[in-house]
Amino acid sequence: MKFHAMRELRTTPKAIWSDLSSSGEFVLTNKGKPTALLLDISDGSFEETVKAVRQVKAINVFTSMRNKAAAMGFMSDVEIEAEIAAARKGL
Repeated sequence: MKFHAMRELRTTPKAIWSDLSSSGEFVLTNKGKPTALLLDISDGSFEETVKAVRQVKAINVFTSMRNKAAAMGFMSDVEIEAEIAAARKGL
């Protein structure tokens, strides 16, 4: 995957857009750190591409949440039932 600095977008925009058309994607960096992923969607797949990116982002968030929960320790079935019972008593 290719990387381009933000300043290249200002100084050589034609070359950047040409590279995007030929490679299909590249990472835009700011101060050496990845900031954005640019994808070529000139084939008319805008809606499908946005949907796919959103799905992947949601999966990444869910995976992160599961990893944090695993690090803190999962609740046992007994603990879950106790929480449900306590919540029902409060209704």
